[in-house]
Amino acid sequence: MERRGWMGAALMVLLLGHLANTLEVPLDLPQPPTITHQSPKDYIIDPRENIVIHCEAKGKPHPSFSWTRNGTHFDIDEEPKVTMRQRSGTLVIDISGEKAENYEGVYQCTARNEHGTAVSNDIIIRQSRSPLWSKERNEPFVVREGLPLVLPCSPPAGLPPPIIFWMDNNFQRLPQSSRVSQGLNGDLYFSNVVKEDSRSDYICYARFPHTQTIQQKQPITVRVPNLDAINETMADYYNDTDFFSDGPAEERGPSFLSPLGHSSSKTVLRGQVLEMECIAEGLPTPEISWSKVSGDLPAKRTSFLHYQKTLRIVDVSESDAGDYRCTARNRLNSAHHTIHVSVNAAPYWISGPPKNLVLAPRETSVLTCRASGTPKPNVGWFMNGVPIENSPVDPSRKVEDDTIIFTEVQTGSSAVYQCNVSNEYGYLLANAFVNVLSESPRVLTPNNKVYQVIRNSRALLDCYSFGSPIPKITWFKDSSSTLDGDPYIMHDNGTIEIHGAQAHNSGKYTCVARNILGIYENHVYLEVKEPTRILKQPEYRMVQRSRSVMFECKVKHDASLIPTMTWLKDDGELPDDERFIVDSDSLTIMDVTEGDEGVYTCIMNTTLDHDSASAHLTVVEHPDPPTDLELTDQRDRSVQLTWTPGDEHNSPIQKFIVQYEDSLHHRGHWHNLSEVPGTKTTTHLKLSPYVHYTFRVLAVNAVGLSQASFPSRLYKTKAAAPDENPSGVEGHGTEHDNLLISWKPLTGTQANGPGLRYNVMWRQKGGDRDWTSETVANVSKFMVVGTPTFSTYELKVQAVNDYGAGPEPAVAHGHSGEDLPVAAPQNVLVRVLNSSLAEVHWDSVPPKTVRGRLKGYKVYYWREQSLHKHNPHHAEKQILTFSGNHSHGMLPGLHPFSLYSFNVRVFNGKGEGPPCSNQQFETPEGVPGVPSFLRIKDPSLDSLTLEWGAPHDRNGRLTGYTLRYQPVNNTHAVGPVQEVSLPPNETSITLLNLKYSTRYRFYLNANTGNGAGPAIPEEAVTIMDEATASRQVDIATQGWFIGLMCAIALLILILLIICFIQRNKGGKYPVKEKEDAHTDPEFQPMKDEDCTFGEYSDNEDHKPLKGSRTPSSGTVKRDDSDDSLVDYGGDGGDGQFNEDGSFIGQYSGKSASRGTAEGHESSEAPSPITAMNSLNSFV
Repeated sequence: MERRGWMGAALMVLLLGHLANTLEVPLDLPQPPTITHQSPKDYIIDPRENIVIHCEAKGKPHPSFSWTRNGTHFDIDEEPKVTMRQRSGTLVIDISGEKAENYEGVYQCTARNEHGTAVSNDIIIRQSRSPLWSKERNEPFVVREGLPLVLPCSPPAGLPPPIIFWMDNNFQRLPQSSRVSQGLNGDLYFSNVVKEDSRSDYICYARFPHTQTIQQKQPITVRVPNLDAINETMADYYNDTDFFSDGPAEERGPSFLSPLGHSSSKTVLRGQVLEMECIAEGLPTPEISWSKVSGDLPAKRTSFLHYQKTLRIVDVSESDAGDYRCTARNRLNSAHHTIHVSVNAAPYWISGPPKNLVLAPRETSVLTCRASGTPKPNVGWFMNGVPIENSPVDPSRKVEDDTIIFTEVQTGSSAVYQCNVSNEYGYLLANAFVNVLSESPRVLTPNNKVYQVIRNSRALLDCYSFGSPIPKITWFKDSSSTLDGDPYIMHDNGTIEIHGAQAHNSGKYTCVARNILGIYENHVYLEVKEPTRILKQPEYRMVQRSRSVMFECKVKHDASLIPTMTWLKDDGELPDDERFIVDSDSLTIMDVTEGDEGVYTCIMNTTLDHDSASAHLTVVEHPDPPTDLELTDQRDRSVQLTWTPGDEHNSPIQKFIVQYEDSLHHRGHWHNLSEVPGTKTTTHLKLSPYVHYTFRVLAVNAVGLSQASFPSRLYKTKAAAPDENPSGVEGHGTEHDNLLISWKPLTGTQANGPGLRYNVMWRQKGGDRDWTSETVANVSKFMVVGTPTFSTYELKVQAVNDYGAGPEPAVAHGHSGEDLPVAAPQNVLVRVLNSSLAEVHWDSVPPKTVRGRLKGYKVYYWREQSLHKHNPHHAEKQILTFSGNHSHGMLPGLHPFSLYSFNVRVFNGKGEGPPCSNQQFETPEGVPGVPSFLRIKDPSLDSLTLEWGAPHDRNGRLTGYTLRYQPVNNTHAVGPVQEVSLPPNETSITLLNLKYSTRYRFYLNANTGNGAGPAIPEEAVTIMDEATASRQVDIATQGWFIGLMCAIALLILILLIICFIQRNKGGKYPVKEKEDAHTDPEFQPMKDEDCTFGEYSDNEDHKPLKGSRTPSSGTVKRDDSDDSLVDYGGDGGDGQFNEDGSFIGQYSGKSASRGTAEGHESSEAPSPITAMNSLNSFV
């Protein structure tokens, strides 16, 4: 039970100790000193500068400082060159006129106040040193080619050690390789020497980094002789040693120059860098490889240097101990060397150095100093700089190895404790104070602090607090309950975390710190902002040089955040060039150059976040022309052409075009010869004899053609006999007794040699006739005379030059000239199919009578006369051609009831043969044409007289006429159709018993035995009866009525003029106000008060006025054919005529029946009285 209680107490102590470690004591509260800054343990100084040894500390009250040097008190007042900075322990040593080495030693700083004492590390002050090389005379190294060589550097020991490198007299680094390389000790190793290694300026340099000085070794000379003649001289000089044999050293397997032997060992400290090297000699040069015998190399911490000769492992740990094997291998053999690595460790913290403790009276806690090392380090405790065993006894304190346990501490127990952990490789020293305080809570985070985060990101709201005992932190949001659980995470230091903050998490947060001594409240605010996002990213662009390109970058961001757009090129700033135009959401580059190519990135920054997107710009251009044209493998009929491609300007070359110029036949003209894929730079060209070739090459990419390359040198091919004969050999006659032979001549490159001519050969086909031939030059045709008419000939044309004849030519065929046919078609017959179509038949003429190539037959036909005596006579001939060997044909479009004549003749390429005897045929009757005219005369109250003429085309014997008629209204039939048959000799008729004042429509057509022909239409109107007309005349002839109508017309005209003038002025008419106030938008009559029309507005310029008489067509008057008394007077009783017979009923309105027939196309006209009242009111 007792043991369990102790373990529980220990766990509680550890927990309290952990919590106590998180506190930072405000500087306004009492506290022991804390070292905040000090110089490094090993402090190498520059002897040319003052020595500054840092020691800074804080505490309440502010601490005082003192120093020891080499373990004894360092009295600053006794040192005139040494000063201590105010409120600081930092020492400044003025070494002017002094030697810096006088101040070398081990320094330690002490900071103390009334609550304790803190001490610094032991600071070892050493002066940096860069000694000179000792004077020496370097003898030349004379080495046989192929043997190994080591040039020693042996730099002077410096502090810190120097950096070694080899250079020549011109301060250029000596080239190194797998054969020649520098070792870790600075020596220069040659696995085998070559003649080119001979030189006299191998110089080793040592750079001392602390003083930035460089020291130089005397130059070393290396000689690699290649003559045996000097062997004897060198042997005498070097004690009769035979340095050189009959040649270079023989090949040999590898052996190691460093390290020597088969194995070695190396010790390294934990955390440092392990470097192992293996340098081997051999011929040929060996290659080096590494492996770990009992495991794998740590890939992330391993690198290979100096051409694999050095293995480097950083941040060494205990797991890196073991055996490492390097292998040297060439084609003859291999060699191995094993390096045993031991890893030791200077002391290091396991869980960090001990932390300060802030305890309330009667609290319990622990101070832990947990460290490790190899070998295991010793732990020593100190209190206020004095070994703890020599410190005053404190019953509340107990030391157990690396832990001090504090139980029920009391006020006044504050002190600084030092933990010193050491082994043979180093030490660790840590200060940690125990501060016993009673303090009410306080929150160190500023009140009303505003935190801004991006939606979906983590929000951390701080509540840094201090108090003793340690305060408990509670969080609230607005007026809600305690914040606990998802999505809130409470941290030990009082910070609350919201994972993936959303808009609803915005608001006011309150943290409350409380302990037994009090409560403290603090408010902070959280604002959750929308993330910045690039909606439209810049896209890859390929642009031709000198053109413009634009990258778009459209961004969405929180409206409360101020964005800043930045463009980068290749992760750097944009060039300072006015061609780069940056807008709010785009980047435009004008007049693009090749230097503009790269990756362009748009970055949108706000105070909280950013977003970026990149796109690549590729600048393309026509390729540069090829260069370095070279002709190889030159033969009589071919040559090899090679060239070097020009810059393709980021657009791969698709092909090359090879062109040639023939300076012998076509100087100045370039012709395409070959196309070569863009991946090739050579081609085998087939050539023609007797050509003076010059070649050039053009490159083609996606942009287009390059300029042509410079021409190649002239290449002349030898002459030879022609390889081919002319093409296109043809033969035809121009007259009946000749044959014209033609061909396509050879070009200059086809001639193959000088003296080009043609051997023309011909013979009549059939039998075994001999060829007749003729040789011609500079022509492409030849005429043969005295040939029989249209005979088939075999033809050949062979090319010949001064070097021989071309190949045997192919045989072509042709014909001598044609003559007119001598025979007419026989057995000509005709068959009449209908009144307008006939079919003609004939027998083909014998082929021999054609005397040429049969082209076809022609039918000549003409209309002799109409079979009707009244029709005129026609004799115009028409021709129908039937190509090929036809024996019949159709004659369309004939006139009915007519007599036709025709004949048939054959034709060839020369012309037509004789016609056959004329034949005749008759076409039957057809329907007649339309009557020539139809007129209406002598209209009366109930009758009309019609006159007409016979059809021009009777197309047969007329059998009579048919007349149809009916009453109509406008275009609509309103009565039954009446039909009258008339004899063929009638040309007029009077129709009786018609309705008065009625419109009639008439249709008249002629008839033959074959049917009725098309009709001719006409319309007419009967007149009114006399009584109605008399009443209308009586009214219309009254003077008062005529005057009234004239006055009304004049007043309406004036009124319209005034209204249109007002309208054109653009003002707002009273009618507009009336219209706005009127409740009925469909109709507003003319107003007597203001002389305005209803529904008139400024935007209705093209609409007719309401109440006007203007129909939709824009005119009052109809076509003459539409005027009738019925339209205006109903039954004819309401209309009126004036004295001259004109109709004036339009001013009194149309009848209801007319309005119905017209579909109410216009509204009623205003009465004259209304118009007068309106005008009077307006005036």
